Amino acid sequence: MTTTTTTQPSDSAAAPTPTPVPVTDVPAVVDEAARLLTEHYVFPEVAEQLAALLRRRLSEGAYDVPTAEELGALVTADLQSLNGDLHLRLAYHPEKVPQGRGEAALAKMRREFEASLGGVPRVQLLPGGTALLELAPALFPLEWSAEPLSAALTLVARADALILDLRGNRGGDPDTVAFVCSHLLDERTHLNTMYAREGDRYDQSWTQPHIPGPRFGGSKPLHVLTGPDTFSAAEELAYDLQQLGRATLVGEPTRGGAHPREGWTVHPNLEATIPVGRAINPVSGTNWEGTGVLPDVPCEAGEALDRSLALLHD
Repeated sequence: MTTTTTTQPSDSAAAPTPTPVPVTDVPAVVDEAARLLTEHYVFPEVAEQLAALLRRRLSEGAYDVPTAEELGALVTADLQSLNGDLHLRLAYHPEKVPQGRGEAALAKMRREFEASLGGVPRVQLLPGGTALLELAPALFPLEWSAEPLSAALTLVARADALILDLRGNRGGDPDTVAFVCSHLLDERTHLNTMYAREGDRYDQSWTQPHIPGPRFGGSKPLHVLTGPDTFSAAEELAYDLQQLGRATLVGEPTRGGAHPREGWTVHPNLEATIPVGRAINPVSGTNWEGTGVLPDVPCEAGEALDRSLALLHD
């Protein structure tokens, strides 16, 4: 038996408390967030109501706070007060974020990508010929993640059964969802349709007809582990596979965010994240917004792996 001893860091080794980031022009930040909301939010009528709420709260002095972090929390609470859209936020970033649409999120994701083996922190062969593949903390853009994902999915293709662990995955790129699904299905399959307010268009997502290496395929047992931290594109991956009858979901309901978002920098440390579309599943005709993806086998997220193994080898 191997014993692992964990040493707690001393107080002197604790990370220093971050210096609060001031916000000097609150009205400019709130006004820009309201403008972007009305221009881009996928639900225009809701956008108008929320923009009016922000401006009223601003005039009442509700946002008279000294730091960007406090302002972000207050505005986010108001943005989510009407319809509970968890993608709708004034997100605070401790590090200064670049300008440009989507640049703040990409910068954060790039740091996480480098620190997580490309989003594949765990590949393991478990007893009984079952492979465990953990995808976390995100489904990174495919131009970054295709290589590590291909390597991992090729490795587990030979397993008798697969457990896909999404409990710590907070979302990412729908193209990466389609890439993963392409390894888990046999035929080209319609996964999702995304409605975009910009251009009033509908974009379909399908699995790829060809992939590098062997497929795990569409017939061997597949379980997906979910929990309250599973969000956004990770929810889509679980939901798509569930609706197609391809996977058994084990764990807890997911967070419930089905609206793809874009981000705009409105302060050196604040990003307005605004949903610009909504998902429409071809099987259910709806999505998981607000409800989350409900597991087929409910259990505590921390017990989901053991429960899944018991089910596979019962």
